[in-house]
Amino acid sequence: MRGSRLAWVAGLLALVALIGAQATQAGPAGGHAIGIWPIGGATACLMVSPRPRTAILVALIALIGVASIWAGGREPAVALGLGVGLGAEAWVVWRVMAAGRRERPPLRTSPDLARFLAATACGVLVIAVAAAATSAATGFGDPGVLALAIASSSLLSQLTVVPFFCRLRNHDPLAGPVERAVQWALVVVVTPLVFVPQDFPSIVFLVLPLLVWGALRNSPYESLAQLVVVLAVAIVMTTYGHGPFANAGRRFDIAVDTQGILLGLYGAVCALVVLPLILAVGEQIENARQAAAERDLVQNIVNGAAGVAIIGTDAQGAVTLFNPGAERLLGYTAEEMLGTTTRRLHSTKAIAEKARQLGVENDFDVVARALLGAGARDMRFVRKDGVERVHSMSLDPIHDDRGVVTGYVSTSEDITDRSEAEQRLVEAVERLREVDQVKDAFVSSVSHELRTPITSILGYTEMLEDGVYGDLAPEQLDAVRRLSANSIRLLSLIDDLLTLSRVQEDGLAVADRIVDLRRIVTAGAAVVAPTLEQRRLELTVDLPQEPVPFLGDRDMLERVVINLVGNAVKFTPEGGRVEVALLAERDAAVLEIADTGIGIPPEEQEQLFSRFFRSSLAQQQAIPGSGLGLSIAHAIVDKHGGTMSVESEPGRGTTFRVRLPLLTAA
Repeated sequence: MRGSRLAWVAGLLALVALIGAQATQAGPAGGHAIGIWPIGGATACLMVSPRPRTAILVALIALIGVASIWAGGREPAVALGLGVGLGAEAWVVWRVMAAGRRERPPLRTSPDLARFLAATACGVLVIAVAAAATSAATGFGDPGVLALAIASSSLLSQLTVVPFFCRLRNHDPLAGPVERAVQWALVVVVTPLVFVPQDFPSIVFLVLPLLVWGALRNSPYESLAQLVVVLAVAIVMTTYGHGPFANAGRRFDIAVDTQGILLGLYGAVCALVVLPLILAVGEQIENARQAAAERDLVQNIVNGAAGVAIIGTDAQGAVTLFNPGAERLLGYTAEEMLGTTTRRLHSTKAIAEKARQLGVENDFDVVARALLGAGARDMRFVRKDGVERVHSMSLDPIHDDRGVVTGYVSTSEDITDRSEAEQRLVEAVERLREVDQVKDAFVSSVSHELRTPITSILGYTEMLEDGVYGDLAPEQLDAVRRLSANSIRLLSLIDDLLTLSRVQEDGLAVADRIVDLRRIVTAGAAVVAPTLEQRRLELTVDLPQEPVPFLGDRDMLERVVINLVGNAVKFTPEGGRVEVALLAERDAAVLEIADTGIGIPPEEQEQLFSRFFRSSLAQQQAIPGSGLGLSIAHAIVDKHGGTMSVESEPGRGTTFRVRLPLLTAA
């Protein structure tokens, strides 16, 4: 690959040397310019191959320039000055255009074109300065005329040759074979014809429409080829004395080198017409391809949204888009809806209802404007079969790049079934809430009714145990004691139910008096202490030295301590221990009850504070309980503005923490 590129560069340099030698001999008699020297090809050499080194290649270009100019009959000093100037020009154009990289630079966008023109201008300025300096130093011609003549020829060469070696945005020709054949025929025929007359300079610009036609309809390289053909014919015809530029100096009594100046400027004008058009057409085709790809993507997305109705309208409200989802949900076909308005999709009643909700005038257009950009709103749509359905709809405007509204798009989803299901669910929840309230009221009422007879039963069993009605036999006394114990358990359950009912229905009337939490913890632990007399358990209570004031209900807080400590004792096997600690932090009091009991499985800990919940381990070990104690304690703590948490591991114990906010100074 590298060898082939080096061969390509060598061939290009040889072609530059050959054309350069011919150009220096093609100038008008008595002139000092060097013709249209192929400096564009020399610049291209720096772009197409990484080797040889830049300095060597620039030196070769300068050497070829010196040799071709010298061979064209110029003095050695003149040839040296102009040759070095040509080498410097090629280097400057390459450096600016390719940013110092030995590669083909892009020429696809307007910024690329601006960089190319800037590079060409810098290079032309370099050769103009070199030509003027050479003329001034050697006395060869007029410095200004020589500089202008060589600069104009270099401008023509750079603008027409270098683009061939740039990376253009190539595309297939828009014109068909017949149209392109006609173009080429006209270029080949018209160009020589316009360079026959000598007295009508403006006639040569008749080829510009042909070049513009080709730039708009052909591929970029074919358009450049037509430009090169036109300029080649112009150069040849002018060299052989034809056309308005030939012998212009003698005919108009001005400098002989004016011929080259006019020819160079003509070629530059043609190139500056063709190049921007080539780039503009390429950009337009690329943008059209991207727009088509994006349009296809959006169209596929819109058509693929089978469950969503997507309706687009123009700025006047006429439907321009009705996707398959809209056809499925609304029953109309796209052909039936295109060009009509969406007014037919909404009943008068639905518009009036939405107007009331939005607080606007009962008018379709007013309601539509109120919905613009408001996000998803429920809106009733009428299907083609007359059935009205509820949609969740969003309506948004479409703006162009200037911010002007060009249309509107609505997206909607049928939520009728979901709305009805949600409504039924709300009604079911409300009925369940009513049932729950009736159940709670029933439990509370029954508990109140049961408390009196059970209390009476307990009184009579105590009298029987005391022998008020006579001495009992041992078996009778044991039965009475069992009856008394079960009555006490039943009365405790009733108390729990009544307490829970009070917490849930009536709330807690938190007392305004301040209590010392240390006394509450001590009293609660004392209530549970008698149950330890026949158990091998260790109960410790750790309290702070200073009072811990708290504003709350003493009896309810004491019940929390009793329930938590009682549970710890109940679920801790023989030989275990229960630790109760009250800690006073900066803004809260923390009550910790830790035991070494059976623990609670992790998956059940979230349900601990639910009514009637009992852990699987408690049920497996047949430990009695109602499942109300923790729910009551949690409700009481919550009513006091506190929190309750638990940490537990099966077989290793449980720790409950109650955090209560302390009083703060006003």
